[in-house]
Amino acid sequence: MRRALIAIVTLGAIGFMVVFLAFRSDVFIIDTVAIHYAMNVTTESVSPREATIIQTELLTQIFDDMETAQQSRDDTLQIAMYLLVFAFVVGGALLCLYYHRRVIKPFRKLENFAQNVAVGRLDAPLEMDKDNLFGAFTESFDLMREELRIAKENEIKASKSKKELVASLVHDINTPVASVRSAMDILRLKADDETQIKILDAANKKLEQIDELITNLFHSTLEELQKLKVATSEIGSVDVYEIITQADFEGRCRGFSIPNCIIIADPMRLQQVFDNIIKNSYKYADTDIFINAHIEEEYLFVEVCDFGLGVLEKELPLITAKFYRGKNTEKTDGYGLGLYLSKYFMEQMAGGLYPENLENGFMVVIMLRLA
Repeated sequence: MRRALIAIVTLGAIGFMVVFLAFRSDVFIIDTVAIHYAMNVTTESVSPREATIIQTELLTQIFDDMETAQQSRDDTLQIAMYLLVFAFVVGGALLCLYYHRRVIKPFRKLENFAQNVAVGRLDAPLEMDKDNLFGAFTESFDLMREELRIAKENEIKASKSKKELVASLVHDINTPVASVRSAMDILRLKADDETQIKILDAANKKLEQIDELITNLFHSTLEELQKLKVATSEIGSVDVYEIITQADFEGRCRGFSIPNCIIIADPMRLQQVFDNIIKNSYKYADTDIFINAHIEEEYLFVEVCDFGLGVLEKELPLITAKFYRGKNTEKTDGYGLGLYLSKYFMEQMAGGLYPENLENGFMVVIMLRLA
């Protein structure tokens, strides 16, 4: 823009100088040759009257030519001035257009961009034109916007992850608490000593308090939590049998056996998996549980079957999703995290988990990787 302004001023100055130099000479110079010729004609004439007429005509012609020359110069000067003014107007208009396109318009884009960033709208990129004065500046602003957008997305993901992990921990804690409560209820029914009954009642109240604290934990804002970790190791089939037995604290799993093998698993997480599956069977089926285990290729398959109503066929692919609960569970408390966490843990242990509907019940297939 500075170069264009300098060019217009320079051209204007040159134009004025050219006009001044071209028309500074005086056109009112008397044509002495023509006058001398008129005087000679007058002296050579016989009749004074005729000489006067001839002289008058010649002088009149001379002054007419001078006036014509003056008018021609004035017209030329006027045209030159008009052209010079027109050139200035056009140059000024082009300069204004250049200023608007290269300065005003990019600056307005930056202004709108700053307003969008201020209100948190970070998805729309800033149009970049490296030819304008703000080219590199614009690119820096857009990089800043992209960094802010990524930071905001990470913040949202972190907040969501925190809530999910808190819910996961609540679910993990709630499963053994429910097991303890069921065992306490059985002991309470079998107790016949007044002192034991009081102790069991006090323990049940403490369990209720723990359950309330867990609920509060679920609904409160906690500090950032890291992702649940899975540490695998080699364990034997006897360990798998013990894990299933501990999960089945009501003794509903009828006689079963696990083929001799070594698998890769995290014992604590595997315990959570069977706790979740068997607890769901207690809650939603309330029947005996049949367990079948067999080896196929590189996996130990453990099938946990009950004789409940199962789930709707269209809901079958969804029940392992986070926070999803089937329509038949509306009257039963829960968070919709049991099968989701179980599947996640199994996948982290290089295995898998698949729910299936049976003709007369429901089955969860657990795949354990052989060592």
